[in-house]
Amino acid sequence: MTALLEARDLTITVPGPHGPVTVVDRVTFAIEEGQVFGLAGESGSGKTMTALAVPRLLPPRSVIEGEIRFRGRDLVRMPGKRLGAVRGREIGMVFQDPNTSLHPMLPVGAILTAPLRRHFGMGRSAARQRAAEALDEVRIPDPEGSLARYPHQFSGGMRQRIAIASALICRPGLLIADEPTTALDVTVQAGVLRLLDRLRRESGLGVLMITHDLGVMSSIAEVLTIMYGGRIVESGPARTVIRRPRHPYTEGLLAALPATGGRRGGLTPIPGGPPMPTAGRVGCGFAPRCTHAVDSCRTETPELVAVGDGRVACPVRLDRTDREA
Repeated sequence: MTALLEARDLTITVPGPHGPVTVVDRVTFAIEEGQVFGLAGESGSGKTMTALAVPRLLPPRSVIEGEIRFRGRDLVRMPGKRLGAVRGREIGMVFQDPNTSLHPMLPVGAILTAPLRRHFGMGRSAARQRAAEALDEVRIPDPEGSLARYPHQFSGGMRQRIAIASALICRPGLLIADEPTTALDVTVQAGVLRLLDRLRRESGLGVLMITHDLGVMSSIAEVLTIMYGGRIVESGPARTVIRRPRHPYTEGLLAALPATGGRRGGLTPIPGGPPMPTAGRVGCGFAPRCTHAVDSCRTETPELVAVGDGRVACPVRLDRTDREA
């Protein structure tokens, strides 16, 4: 079966002060229809650059190598005019801050009807009807009346729902959600996650969810991929990755989560900071922060290997696990 979205050996380089710098390094993954695929990691891990490469919204002078196929079509080499017909219509995107993604000078009706008129040539009346339906789908009260209101007249949670409605207005097959709950309180965050899960179940929508919060991933993602320093370090079914992490970085992210369910205990931060992108980096990027690191970790770049139903890039940790077993 052909995946909805498939990336193979995706590598992204951007201009640096001393030459091109690799910010995403040989990333490979696949997303099926109706699946929520989680991409997690600290800021600077490469997850947002990976997502922006799909609709080719990367910064100027960025270079993409490898393949990104959506429904079998190569997006990397697709001409700009054809790609413009895919963006918004077949691939929708929700950014983490609706205050910047929703035009403050346009009423919600104008924001929602613009893609309908561009991609489908809808008349004004039909487009407004579909826009009202989209607001109703994301549970915005008084959809008809809300079309005349401006983004600043809604709460943060409602603005994010409107941003989701805008991304889904053309009923795309894939939704890219970049930190869609970052600025929301816990109650509103849960509502947005339930909304995305409902839309995914009802329409077969594939979702690429990006976040640094594994707590968010545990509630919605089916497949979870962990990135560090532009590389995938662990990937597999979300339940397995969260309950039985195999990479030290994944363990560190989980240990840094607040205690829940009445458990007591402080946060356990990962010492140090993520690596800066540099040209010609060798070895494991996590080695300077890792308690399991040995000399070879600093000179040999670990490859992703299949372990059970997942993939892990840490031979040292796996060897020690095998011995302990």
